[in-house]
Amino acid sequence: MSGDGTESAGAGAADAPSASTADRLRAAVPDSRAAFEARFDRLVRENRFTIAVLFPAVGAATLVASAEGWLPDPLAFNPWFVLFGVLVMRSPLVAGVLPLVDRRAVGWIGLLTAYTYVIETVGVRTGWPYGGFSYGVDLGPMLGGVPLALPVFFLPLVANAYLLCLLLLGDRAARTLPRLLVVIAAVVTMDVVLDPGAVALGFWRYDAAGGFYGVPLSNYLGWVLSATVAVGALDRAFDREALGERLSDCEFMLDDMVSFVILWGGINLWFGNYLPTLVAAGFGLALVRADRFDAAVLDPRSW
Repeated sequence: MSGDGTESAGAGAADAPSASTADRLRAAVPDSRAAFEARFDRLVRENRFTIAVLFPAVGAATLVASAEGWLPDPLAFNPWFVLFGVLVMRSPLVAGVLPLVDRRAVGWIGLLTAYTYVIETVGVRTGWPYGGFSYGVDLGPMLGGVPLALPVFFLPLVANAYLLCLLLLGDRAARTLPRLLVVIAAVVTMDVVLDPGAVALGFWRYDAAGGFYGVPLSNYLGWVLSATVAVGALDRAFDREALGERLSDCEFMLDDMVSFVILWGGINLWFGNYLPTLVAAGFGLALVRADRFDAAVLDPRSW
């Protein structure tokens, strides 16, 4: 009998660490959507310098080094490294928008995602509406000649422009025409920064020679179309009043724009694309005006 008791006590002691480990694992996993969102918010907030400054700075340096031939394979233009960095830089936008995502939002974002694949596929095959172009760098798995990760690059561009314009317009954002025109202007202007830098890196190349730092005018006209479609989809996906409240409460929601300024401003500066560099700086000033640029983000000692 005593032997059985000793064995039972030993078994209980052996099971205790396992039970404790299981409890810790259960505690580490959010038990609700609200808990997950709160933890995601905290993760982004506590790592703003790393996400909004360090990642784009390292990204700009490694992309320039890849284009200049300073990095050997497989590090040069490594698509998984690029995609990982982009996803990290997108995390403030995702964390900011996530609490407002419902079935309606998922449906409209899904349609906008489908549009990105369709318009890019048409563009690659026909040259419309952006102008004839081809990819020069491996951006990961392809789907019909288009990068599978395309929405990760496209959707945040238009979403950031949309959010910034809501802040800058204030009450005027309730009017459809001003909202549409300002978002279109913002998207096209962001592409004035992005496309020359991407062409300089060799991400893609246009068939037409010349243009604006190697980018034809047709590209920007194409973005007028895509921005218009995006505004229509985002207007229907989200309640603008709720979006405005979230923008007011979430100080890091536009940190992806800070990353955009650092990444593409730095790349354009390196390649001597001075006008796109100045435009990137202009977006930085717009973030300051909208009270979305916190100088403390640039100082790791503040975190």
